[in-house]
Amino acid sequence: MGCTVGGTPVPGTGIPPQGPPKLPLGAPTPPRRSRLARRLAAFENMEQPAYAAIPYFLLVFSIIATLLQTGGSVPLPVLGFTLLTAAWIFFLVTIRPHRVRRPVWGLVYYAGLILLTGILVVIAPWFGIFAWLGYLHGLMFLTGRWRFAGVVATAVVNAMSQVGGGVPRFDGTYLAGFAALFVVNLGLAGTLSYFALAAERQNEERVTTITELAETNRKLQEAMAENAGLHAQLLAQAREAGILDERQRMAREIHDTLAQGLTGIITQLQAAQQAGYEGVGWQRHIDNATHLARESLSEARRSVQAIRPEALETARLPEALAEVAERWSGRNSVVAEVTTTGTPRPLHPEVEMALLRTAQEALANVAKHAQASRVGLTLSYMEDVVTLDVRDDGVGFVPDRSNQTGPVGPNGADGHFGLTTMRQRVQRLAGHFEIESEPGGGTALSAVVPAIAARGAE
Repeated sequence: MGCTVGGTPVPGTGIPPQGPPKLPLGAPTPPRRSRLARRLAAFENMEQPAYAAIPYFLLVFSIIATLLQTGGSVPLPVLGFTLLTAAWIFFLVTIRPHRVRRPVWGLVYYAGLILLTGILVVIAPWFGIFAWLGYLHGLMFLTGRWRFAGVVATAVVNAMSQVGGGVPRFDGTYLAGFAALFVVNLGLAGTLSYFALAAERQNEERVTTITELAETNRKLQEAMAENAGLHAQLLAQAREAGILDERQRMAREIHDTLAQGLTGIITQLQAAQQAGYEGVGWQRHIDNATHLARESLSEARRSVQAIRPEALETARLPEALAEVAERWSGRNSVVAEVTTTGTPRPLHPEVEMALLRTAQEALANVAKHAQASRVGLTLSYMEDVVTLDVRDDGVGFVPDRSNQTGPVGPNGADGHFGLTTMRQRVQRLAGHFEIESEPGGGTALSAVVPAIAARGAE
């Protein structure tokens, strides 16, 4: 009869504890055990040999008690059944302990054990000491309801030994004493068995919980390793995206500063050459080319350092647009008018720079391709968006309707990249960019971007 608590058998029960559950691979490494824990572990390592020796110890103790009762002689039947019982335990439990744990073999073994124990109790009542083995082996080798049957059978055998052994009689005194002792044995053994089974179930639940936790920990470690790989991959992709974004930014800035400036310089130098090398017209074109060179150099330096255009450093967007249009008009002898609608307000630097660069590129395209006499720029402040519309009365072109990223016809590749740059700037801010044109009907482009307020201006 036995009950375990924390791996240690309850005194008087004899139930072998299951020992600490073994953690599967992948479980966290337990901390270093204390001296008490090491002693408990050493004690648990000795339990299995001890439980294997208990049946033989009880047999020997029962024989000694019988010798003391009989004055030094053991009846031959007692010795014979003792040896038979020892052999039954040796061949079915000691040699092959795993077989007897199978339900059928366990039932066969236990039935033989109770039969042999009952015979020994009848011929030698002191073997009631050995009969307590029935409680222990019943819990170890029986399953389900058979365990309760084993407790009842063992209680019967113990009660027989406690009333003096011998062949059962049917007189009132004998039966009353037998019944009382049976009830006591059954109550005591049943109670201890109940707690032993409860402890066993708790131990199994702990093992299951630890196994599940170890499996969860293993999956968590795998997920963390996978996440680490994904994180490294995302970092690599972010670096690549950052490099690509910076290249695109530099390409846009170079186009909007150096390329436009060089184009303007070439135009002014060609105009100066056509005007001859004397007179006010020639000097004006040379001065314009010099101013463009200095302005382009300054803007290129600011682009490399990712600084806002100089026009936005000293003025708000409407004034900056007006200044850009005025300078462009003076260099190209084309009327440029800037109109602002709505209430101007400070916008995020990226928004203002995108609109200013779009206006500069649009004016550069007009100067290169449109042959226009008038250009109108309209900046409209609305509640959620800001729009920039640029219209000219030039020769126009046939837009590429598949993607509207560049013209097909007289503008060639130069207009393609310029329009692509404008579109990228606007779409980078979740905006919308459109071009409308037809041969002989001029060109109109529209850029719509979110009206993101400047920091501190909400």
